[in-house]
Amino acid sequence: MTNNPSTLYRGGVLHCPADPSATALLVRDGRIAWLGADADAPAADRVVELAGALVTPAFVDAHVHVSDTGLALSGLDLSGVRSAGELLDAVSAFAVGLPVDAVVLGHGWDESTWAVPTPPGAAELGRAAGGRRVYLSQASIHSAVVSSALLAACPEAAAVPGYDESGWLRLDAHHVVRAVARASVTRAQRVAAQRVALEHAASLGIAAVHECGGPEISDEEDFTGLLALSGAGVPEVYGYWGELGGAARARELGAVGAGGDLFADGALGSRTAYLSQAYVDGDGCGHGYLSAEQVRDHLLDCAAQGMQGGFHAIGDAAISTVLAGFAAAARRLGTDRVRAARHRVEHAEVMDRRLIAGFVEFGVVASMQPAFDRLWGGAGRMYEARLGLARSLASNPMGAMHAVGVALAFGSDSPVTPLDPWGSVRAAAAHHSPVQRMSVRAAFAAHSRGGWRAVHLDSEGVLALGAPATFAVWSTPAGVERGLPVLQAEDPELRGAQDPTPLPVCRATVLRGDVIYQEGVL
Repeated sequence: MTNNPSTLYRGGVLHCPADPSATALLVRDGRIAWLGADADAPAADRVVELAGALVTPAFVDAHVHVSDTGLALSGLDLSGVRSAGELLDAVSAFAVGLPVDAVVLGHGWDESTWAVPTPPGAAELGRAAGGRRVYLSQASIHSAVVSSALLAACPEAAAVPGYDESGWLRLDAHHVVRAVARASVTRAQRVAAQRVALEHAASLGIAAVHECGGPEISDEEDFTGLLALSGAGVPEVYGYWGELGGAARARELGAVGAGGDLFADGALGSRTAYLSQAYVDGDGCGHGYLSAEQVRDHLLDCAAQGMQGGFHAIGDAAISTVLAGFAAAARRLGTDRVRAARHRVEHAEVMDRRLIAGFVEFGVVASMQPAFDRLWGGAGRMYEARLGLARSLASNPMGAMHAVGVALAFGSDSPVTPLDPWGSVRAAAAHHSPVQRMSVRAAFAAHSRGGWRAVHLDSEGVLALGAPATFAVWSTPAGVERGLPVLQAEDPELRGAQDPTPLPVCRATVLRGDVIYQEGVL
C-alpha cells in the first residue's frame, strides 16, 4: 500500500465524451488519475468491479432547503393528501403520542390537486391535533395553514399583510408564524434533519447542494450549522444568504453568494408571484417586494464585497424589475463586470423573449426546477388555473433559454418538490410545451456541470483526467444510450409526466474520491 491509496473502478460504462470507449477510471488523491479501457488499466491498491454499471458525473441540486427537507422526510408528509378531510386525518394520526406542548409540523399539501381546493380552518386543525399547535406549509412554502393555538401564540401576525382568521396565512403574516413554529425545533432536531436530508441526497447521486437561506427562510445558526456539515461524509453544501444589502453578512456567515431566496416576489401557488397580467383565478397581479433601485444597490453591494448576488423572481413583472436593477448596476460597474459575477435568478418561471435577452446580456444564471412543469404544467393543472393555458405552456422556458445560451443550473427547491435528479432531467426533456423541451444530454449538463459553474467551479462536473473524482454509479434498467441512461419511452405517446420508463438507481456516490453513499457491495 502507498501513503495515498488508489482505487480502480473498472468494467463500467463511462459518461466521458472525450473518450467514449472508456470503461475504467483510477482515483488517487481525490482526482481522476487515469481513465481508459479495462485492458490498459494501471495497477491500483483497490479494485471496484462495476459489472457494467454506468458512471456519470454526480448531480448538483442548485436550490434546496436542507433543514426543511429533512424535517419533511422525517415529519408529516402531506404531498399525497387530496382533500381537507384527508389532511385532517393525517394530522390526527401524526399527533397521537406527541407531547401536548409539541408543534405539529407538516409540509406538502397542494390544494390545486383537490376537487374542493379549500384547506381546513384553524379550529378544525386544532381539534384534529388534540389542541396542539399546528403549522402545515403549502407545497410552495409561501403560505401555510395553522391551528388556532398557533395563531394565539402569534398575535402580532394579525397586524401585518397576509393574515386571515381562517388560519391560511400568506405574506408577512406567514413569515411571523413560520418563525415561531421553527423555534419549536431544537438544535439537535435540526442537525438530525440536516443529516437525513444530505444522506438522502447522496443516495440519489447528488454530491453537492446549494442551500438557499436567509432571514425569512432560516436563522443564522441553522445556516452556519449546515455549512459545518458540508462534505463530512455527506454532499458538499454551498450556501446563499438572501438578505437585501447583506453581502458582507453573507461573507461572514460563510456563504458563496448574497442571493438565493432574496424575494423579488412570491409564488404562483399562493398567487403572490408578481405578474404583468392578472391571475385568471384571483384578484390582482400578485406582489412585488423589491424596486429596481433596491436590486441595483444590492448588486453594487455585492460588487464591493466581491460576492455573487441573486434574487428569487418567478413572475414576469418581478423579473422585469430585477433586470432593470441589473441594467442600472451595469451603468455603474460596466456590463462585463456584472456578467463576470454570474449573478443568479431563482425559478424564472414566467418569461418572455425580452426577459430572456436580459439574462443573456447580463450573464445571469437561471436556477430552475424542471419538476415545476412536470407537477403543475399542462392542461388542467395549477399553472393553467393561475395563468390560463397559453401562459402556462410558455412558463418555465428552459428550452428557449438553453437555445440562446442562458446558463442553466437545475435543482428541486426541495421540499417544494422532492430530490429527484433523473426525474428532473426527464421533466426538462418532456416539458408540456414541445418548444420548451431540451435534450437529455443538455438537461443532464444543467443538473451536473451547470450547478458547479453556478458557484464558479468550472473544472467540476466532468469525467476527465485531473478532474475531481466526483461521480455516481448507476444501475440502468432501461439501458444506456450514448453514455447516458434511457429515460423516455420509445413510443412518444407514452412520454411525459407519467412515462413508465424506470429511472436509474444509484449504487454509489463518490465525492472527491470519498464514497459518501454505497448500496451494498459494488
